[in-house]
Amino acid sequence: MPNPSPSAQTRPTAENREPLSGLVERVTYHNAENGYCVLRVKVRGHKELVTVVGHAASVSPGEHVHASGLWEQHREHGPQFRATFLRSAPPTTLEGIEKYLGSGLIKGIGPVYGRKLAQAFGERVFDVIETQPQRLIEVPGIGPKRIAKITRAWAEQKIVREIMVFLQSHGVSTSRAVRIFKTYGADAIPLVTENPYRLARDIRGIGFKTADTIAERLGIPKDSMIRARAGVSYALLEAVSNGHCGLPEDDLLKLAEELLDIPQPTLVEAILLEVKEGSVVADTVRERRCIFLMHLWHAEREIADRLTVLAEGEPSWGLMDSGKAVPWVEEKLGIALATSQREAVAKALVSKVLVVTGGPGVGKTTIVRSILKILAAKGVTVALCAPTGRAAKRLSETTGLGAKTIHRLLETDPANGGFKRGAEAPLDCDLLVVDETSMVDVPLMAALLRALPRQAALLLVGDVDQLPSVGAGQVLADIIGSGAVPVARLTEIFRQAAESRIVTNAHRVNAGRMPDLEVPKDGDSDFYFVAADDPEIGARKVVEIVCDRIPRRFGLDAVRDVQVLAPMQRGLLGARGLNLALQEALNGDGSKPSIEKFGWTYRVGDKVMQIENDYEKEVYNGDIGTIVGLDAEEGELAIDFDGRLIPYPFGELDQVTLAYATTIHKSQGSEYPAVVIPVAMTHYMMLRRNLIYTGITRGKRLVVLVGQKRALALAVRTSDEGCRWSKLRELLFGRTEPSL
Repeated sequence: MPNPSPSAQTRPTAENREPLSGLVERVTYHNAENGYCVLRVKVRGHKELVTVVGHAASVSPGEHVHASGLWEQHREHGPQFRATFLRSAPPTTLEGIEKYLGSGLIKGIGPVYGRKLAQAFGERVFDVIETQPQRLIEVPGIGPKRIAKITRAWAEQKIVREIMVFLQSHGVSTSRAVRIFKTYGADAIPLVTENPYRLARDIRGIGFKTADTIAERLGIPKDSMIRARAGVSYALLEAVSNGHCGLPEDDLLKLAEELLDIPQPTLVEAILLEVKEGSVVADTVRERRCIFLMHLWHAEREIADRLTVLAEGEPSWGLMDSGKAVPWVEEKLGIALATSQREAVAKALVSKVLVVTGGPGVGKTTIVRSILKILAAKGVTVALCAPTGRAAKRLSETTGLGAKTIHRLLETDPANGGFKRGAEAPLDCDLLVVDETSMVDVPLMAALLRALPRQAALLLVGDVDQLPSVGAGQVLADIIGSGAVPVARLTEIFRQAAESRIVTNAHRVNAGRMPDLEVPKDGDSDFYFVAADDPEIGARKVVEIVCDRIPRRFGLDAVRDVQVLAPMQRGLLGARGLNLALQEALNGDGSKPSIEKFGWTYRVGDKVMQIENDYEKEVYNGDIGTIVGLDAEEGELAIDFDGRLIPYPFGELDQVTLAYATTIHKSQGSEYPAVVIPVAMTHYMMLRRNLIYTGITRGKRLVVLVGQKRALALAVRTSDEGCRWSKLRELLFGRTEPSL
C-alpha cells in the first residue's frame, strides 16, 4: 500500500490524536523486526473496513485493537488511520475467536482446528487453553503432542502481550516497545523495572532522556543513586559528542548537576561507585583528575602501545638508498619533487611509522604516489584505506591502486558490532596507508592498529589543521604533538595549486588572515563571496545559488555536484532549515511517494546522509545516497549508496537525514565539485578558523561563501582553543602514568 501524500501527514500531538478501536479482519503486512504493520479493521460506525498503520510486536486477525492517532487522506486508497499508539487484545466474540485461532499465530492451531476449538468451547476457549489444556483432547484430531505445542505457543504469546502492555503503560511508544522486547525477550519486565536506565545502554534509539521518563513513571526518585550513576555516563556521553574522551572531574560534576538537577555530593558518590564497578575510569591528564568512559580509556592506551611497538626497528623491505630511489621515481612518474617532498619520501623509506601532513596544494598526494611506486618495485604488499567511501575512492583515483574504507578493510562483523580483522586475524600487508587521518577517532584507530601486523609499516596522511574527528579524540594532532613518531609537515604551495583561489584562500584562513574576496577583473574565479546581512535573505540566496546560478554558470548538477556546508544545524542558515528549503526547491514534487518519520519527510529522489555506523548494512556515518524507492506495504525505503541498493525499514529512518545541506563537521573526508558555505553572526558560537578552513578545502572546482563579512572575520581570528580532553598525547610522550 503506497504511503499517503505529504499534505495528508500531520504530526500527531496529544491535543489532536483521536481514538479508534475495532476487530482486526486482515493483517495486510507485519514486519516482525520493527513491528510495522498494515491492518484492515472492522470499526463500529464505518461500513467499509478501515486501514490502520502502526507498530505492534504481534497482531492477528480476530484480535481487538485499541489505537490513537490521526486520519489521513491517501491519494489512491482514500482515508486511513495512522496510529501512534496501538494495543491488541484477545477477541471476545465467537467470530473474532475463530479468526484469531485460525490465523496461525498459535502453533498447532490452523483454520480447521481454530473452527473446531471455537465451536467446542465458545468464549471460554482461552481459559481452557491456559488453565485446562488437557480438555483440548475432547476436540477430534487433537492429541497429547498437539496439546503440548498449543500450550507452549499460548504461553509465549501471553508473555509478549504482558510485556507490551507493561511497556506501553509506562510511556514507551509501540515501535520502541517492539525493540525492547526483541532485545530482552521474556525478561523485559523485571529488567526494565529493576533498572530502566539500562535501556539507554542496550537499545539503539533509546537515550537517557527516554529511559529517565520511564524511570519517573516507575516511581524512581530524581535524586536516587541509580539515576545519578546512569547520569554520570550520560554526562560523559554528552562530552564525547563534543569530541572529548573524558572530562576533568570538577567539569563533569558541573555538567552532570546541570543536566540531572542532582546535588554534587550525590554525584561525587555516584562517580566513586561507577569507578569502583569499572564503568568509568579515573586518570590524570594535564595534572587534573579526569573521568573517562572505560572503552575510550582502553582504546587510547591501545593506540599508544601499538604505535610504540610498530615504530620499533626497520621496515620489512630493509634499508633503501633514497639517493637512488628518489631520482628513479621522478623519472618514472615524470615529475620533479621539491626539496621538502624529497625529504618526506626519504623518511618514509626508512621509517616504520610516518605522518605526512599539510594543507591543500602542498603535494601530499604526490608524495604518496612516489612512495608507493618505489615500494611496488620492491614487491612490497600495500593496503590503502580512508575513513569515508568518498575519500577511499579519491585515494584509489590518485594512486591507481585499490583503496577501501577503514570499515571495509577491517571487515565489519554485524553479529558482534565489531570487526573480523584484529590481532587474531591481522591484515595481510607490509605497509598500510591511511588517508584523511584527521577524521579517524579513537575507537576506529585502535581497531585499525589492532589489525596491523607488528612487522608492517604505517603511513598516516592528513591535514592536522582541519577539524578533528566527529567522534572522540584528536588522534592525528596527538600523534604529531607527542613527538613520538617522525612527521613530514609540508607548507610549500606548488605553482599549479597556487593558481587556485580556493587553495590560496584556504591557506590565508589557516594563517589567521581574511580570504581575498575581490573577484578578478575578468570575473573568472573558483572562489566567491555573496553578501547577505539578513538570515532570511541569506537562505533565499543560498537556494538561488544552488538551484540556478551554479548550474547555469558552471554546468554543475544542483543535487549531485553541489553541497551546502553549514557551520551548525539550527537557524534559517543552519543545515536543517536549508535542507527543508532545498528539498522544496529541488524535489518538492508532491506526487512522488513519501513518508514522514522522525521530523523529516523522505521523498523518492531525495539526497540523504547516513548519520551513524550501521555494520549490518555496511553503511557508515557520512555516507551520502539517494532515495530511489518507497514501499509502504513492506514499510521500507530503498536508498542507493554508490550503486549499492540498501533497504531501510521505516523504523530505522532515524539513521538518515536529508543531505542537500549538511554541517561542515559531517563533510570531513569528502570533496565536492562545488560547495556553498553560509557564514552568519547567527552561527557565532561555532565560528572558528579550522571550521571555515575545513569547509573551504572541501570544494574542488568552486567555493561560494554567503553571508556577512564580519562573521567571516570573527571565524578567521578565532582559533580553536577548546582543546579536547584526551590522554593519548601524554601516553605517547610517556610523561605520566595513570593513577586509578
